[in-house]
Amino acid sequence: MRSKTGAGKRSRAITRRTRKSSLKAAIPAPKMAVTFRHVEPNDAVRSYATRKLSHVARFLKRPCLIHVILTADKYRHRGEAIVKSGHLTVAAQDETKDFPSVIDLLADKIENQLQSHRGKISARKLRGTSTGELMRNEQITPEPDSTHTEI
Repeated sequence: MRSKTGAGKRSRAITRRTRKSSLKAAIPAPKMAVTFRHVEPNDAVRSYATRKLSHVARFLKRPCLIHVILTADKYRHRGEAIVKSGHLTVAAQDETKDFPSVIDLLADKIENQLQSHRGKISARKLRGTSTGELMRNEQITPEPDSTHTEI
């Protein structure tokens, strides 16, 4: 069975999809910086952090810088992630028993914060009209003076 949509709707949908994909491709990959404290730098952990946290760039419209700080104290592994993009700065901290789980938790926290921020931005209301604009747009006629009576 054929759909009843016209060729115009299909072509608009195709152009919309291509435009959306080109906008996603226009955003550069995030710059990553991974810092190790009290532990030897490990390329496997560094690549894992890069792979997990580079996905947060899809929530942003500007290029971003992601700084991950990983610290080891005896059995505690702490992580801190800071994402900076334009005027927006998002940070998260967590602590578990190994680095991969710390990185997973940091990625989830950052992603939730960015989704929340995106929701607030999209729900922001437009500015209402000022009093001067309202008076200019409306035709205000003076009301008759009720204190003046004719005899």
